[in-house]
Amino acid sequence: MKHSIFKKVSLFLILTIVISMAAGCSSQKSGNVGSGDQKAIKIGSKNFTENLILGEIYALALEDKGFKVERVFDIASSVVHTSLVNGDIDLYPEYTGTGLLAVLKLPLETDPQKVYDIVKEEYAKKFNVVWLNYAQANDGQGLVITTEASEKYGIKTISDLQKNAAKLRFASQGEFDVREDGIPALEATYGKFDWASSKVYDNALKYEVLAAGEADVAPASTTEGNLIDPKFTLLEDDKAVWPPYNIAPVVRKEVLDANPDIAEILNAVNTKIDIKTITELNAEVDVNKREYEEVGKKFYDSIK
Repeated sequence: MKHSIFKKVSLFLILTIVISMAAGCSSQKSGNVGSGDQKAIKIGSKNFTENLILGEIYALALEDKGFKVERVFDIASSVVHTSLVNGDIDLYPEYTGTGLLAVLKLPLETDPQKVYDIVKEEYAKKFNVVWLNYAQANDGQGLVITTEASEKYGIKTISDLQKNAAKLRFASQGEFDVREDGIPALEATYGKFDWASSKVYDNALKYEVLAAGEADVAPASTTEGNLIDPKFTLLEDDKAVWPPYNIAPVVRKEVLDANPDIAEILNAVNTKIDIKTITELNAEVDVNKREYEEVGKKFYDSIK
């Protein structure tokens, strides 16, 4: 009789343990937001200031909604797309123009919506990757002029610049003079730029050169942190020579299918990122020398 009771108790304990283990496995596989056993979303970033800030903001937004996040930052731009497709990361901030020209190697387009529609469709077909909504922020090619020269000659656009080029000193970075999307592209659309002088400077020194009065105009990226300084004016590309590089998260479809809330969360974040905002965030790191994690957190706290 004692042996029979012992067997029943032992069988009950074994069944209880098996059921508990099965429930634990089920919970781990569910991946629900807020689940303690949820698989982490691996967020990547490229290896420059702006992309690091964006990656951190996306990570904070997902964590705030209960997702586990693993940061896989500082990936070389040349391999980040491959890292996504191979599953080493699940999502990262990308640029529409990069997707069109560098990844898909398709012909140049300059309409932001058309570029986005193309990359969204082609990425889905070729890579099983989804482009979420793009932000208004456009980190593209541009030209910066000293505000002093801008006001003196009434220069606000690249058309204005071309008409006044003979009065201005150009600070080139060398390759910009011959690169297909540099001076050749500008002159094909706007006409010849007959600079008063053109000298080659290190790109890292261009704002120092402009501020010191050694040159008047230089190539620039449109969201560089130094552009917050009122001494500098970013010129309007009024004839749309350059393609748009709007910011958007790209996500592996299988990850998005398993975690559909990611789209709503990151799309909401992207509505807050315009060119002025991202330029100011870049300035906090590159000019004011703050850490990108601190800058990303302060911004996310202000919008959540």
